[in-house]
Parts: sequence; C-alpha cells; structure tokens
Amino acid sequence: MKKLLRNTLRSSWFQRAVGFLAAEYLRLVWRTNRFTFDPPDVYDIVEPQIPAIFAFWHGQHFLTPFIKNKDSYRAKVLISRHRDGEFNAIAVERLGIGLIRGSGDHGGAFHRKGGVGAFREMVHTLQDGCNVALTADVPKRSRVAGLGIIMLARESGRPIMPFAMATSRFIRLKNWDRTTINLPFGRGALVGIKEIHVPADADAAMMETLRLELEETLNEATRRAYAHLGRPGPEDA
Repeated sequence: MKKLLRNTLRSSWFQRAVGFLAAEYLRLVWRTNRFTFDPPDVYDIVEPQIPAIFAFWHGQHFLTPFIKNKDSYRAKVLISRHRDGEFNAIAVERLGIGLIRGSGDHGGAFHRKGGVGAFREMVHTLQDGCNVALTADVPKRSRVAGLGIIMLARESGRPIMPFAMATSRFIRLKNWDRTTINLPFGRGALVGIKEIHVPADADAAMMETLRLELEETLNEATRRAYAHLGRPGPEDA
C-alpha cells in the first residue's frame, strides 16, 4: 500500500492534476480577496527598479505569483528539485511565471541540489531583464535569511525587494515554516517597505549586515501585513 501511494505521488499525471488544481484555487483566492497596498504607490516605487530580486518568507509564498500585475513584466521563481517542488512548479507555470530549478541554500548540499547551476541561471535571468523571485529562508530554519540572496544581489547588481502578502482568512499549519494556506472571500494586504542594495565590493562583514537587514525587513513587512488585517502573524503561531 505504501509503495502504491509513493508511486502515485511521484506519477506525472498526479503531479499535473494537483498543480492545476492548486493554481486555479490560488487564482480564486486572489480574485475574491480585496487587497490593500502598503505603501499605496508600491508599484510606482518598484517599477523603476526592475529587473529586481523579489524576496519573501517560505510558508507565506502561495499568492506571490500575483504581484506580477502587468503582462509585460517577466519573472522567474526558484523552486527546489525536491519531489514536493514539482507541484509548486506546475502551479507556478500555469500562473504565468517561469521556473529556475535548484537550491538557494549555500550550505554543504549546494552542489548536490543544483545550487551552482541555479545561481548562474538567476544571474543570467536578471541580466536579461527578467525579475527573479525566491524565498529568503535558510532551509528548515524559519525566518532566518540566508546569504544566497545577498550573494545574488552582489553578483547581479540588482536590488532586493522584500515583501509580504497576507489574507484575513487562512489556515496555518504547525510545521517548520508555519505554512499559511490563504482562503478566499476576505481581505488581503501586500507590504513592501524598502529595497536593499548590495555593493559589488561588499565584504563578508557587510554581507552579514545586509543579511540581517533583509531578515528584519521581511519580518517587519510580514508583521505589518497581518496588522493591516487585524490577524496574528506566523511569529505568533
């Protein structure tokens, strides 16, 4: 029975079906939540900065494809090669976002997980005028920003745009990243506080300072997004 279940989960038809349903569900959530923006002119602020690196916390990421509000904007998202990533990849592609497969982790498994190739592809994507989106967390360490995204900004010369999205109705799981499943028919908030620039000559000390700044900015954006809706954030879960 376990083997049958494992084979079903790995089958391409099952992954395509789940990815299709996930994409259409998220589209429903986006269309039935009334979103506010903080600051109100956030798109006017961001547009002159693109292509940019859009950063968000893992577990708070399901609605992030919908920040692409113009067909002329191009974007790719980093998704792991793990089996669970296949569902996300299929859903994201259906929502009009390109894919970069690999790991954003710069730890010991960086090479094994395709991190080197993914990093190069992200740099080339930005050089080609296309935005890149990725989670900032160190794998399995919620709300701890990794250095990978700082390295990407230094190498590419493009700004990091940290942001958070939340809805007033949700289900929050009790897992490592406190995954939040957004629900339809409520209110939503998108918060982007400021961009972060990493100089090309940034040394290790400066990169660590900017990593902490990214972490603090994402936490503040997340807190403000939930505060707009009068709901507890994941840090209160």
